[in-house]
Order: sequence, then structure tokens, then C-alpha cells
Amino acid sequence: MSTVTKFRGGGTLAPFDWTNLSWLPMLAPTIRVEDYLDGDRYVVRAELPGVDPAKDVRITLTGENLRLDVVRRESHADKVRTEFHYGSFSRLVPLPAGLKQETLRAAYADGILEITATVGETEPTAREIPITVEHGGAH
Repeated sequence: MSTVTKFRGGGTLAPFDWTNLSWLPMLAPTIRVEDYLDGDRYVVRAELPGVDPAKDVRITLTGENLRLDVVRRESHADKVRTEFHYGSFSRLVPLPAGLKQETLRAAYADGILEITATVGETEPTAREIPITVEHGGAH
């Protein structure tokens, strides 16, 4: 049995994260995103044409993820055919280690939502726990 892996930004290989993928992309549309590091700046770009970012887009920080919730409303014009997707869409974007949450900013232009934040040094997650040696009575 083989394991599918991906390579993220110079780190080590890790098991592929399936949580952000739709199993039926034609039936369950998702928000298309790209993310990258530009020096100490983390950038997430999401394609969101045809939405009003003030009314239809909500960005929430949930632990170590960004959650994008978007509603694309259908106009009531008589259409012969449409391939546009309407309704509610959500997407979780995992954030890199060391991201400074207070620097998160979002801007929308030309159908693209861009979220940026500064990434600093990561805090060490491992620390040694000292052992206290007790002398005396048996337990």
C-alpha cells in the first residue's frame, strides 16, 4: 500500500491533507485558492468573482486555520443556460507555523480576495520536564 504525500514549502514530506479537497468537484464546487510565502509574508489568494465582499464574504480565524464562507446570490434574470455556481461555499485554509495573527489583513479587488500576514520564528513546541527526586517514605 502506498501513501500519497505532498511537499509544502521546503519542509519535510508529510501525509497528504485530504480535508480541503472535494470528492465530487463537478457536483460540489469549492473556493479555489493559492497560498505562498513571500519572504516573511504569507499570502492566500481566493478566486471570488461576482460577490460583494462586504455582504457575501466572511473570514474567520479558527485555531490554526482560516475559514472562508462565501455566498454567491443568483440574479433572477431569465437564463437560457448557466454554468455559474450559486449558493454557499466554505473553505478551510491551514495557516503556517509562526504566523502572527495580529498582522492578518484582507483586501478584495478584481474578483480576487487576498489575505496576508507576517510569519515570524516559530516557538519551540518541545521542552524538557525536570524530574523531582523525592527521598524518604515508601508509597
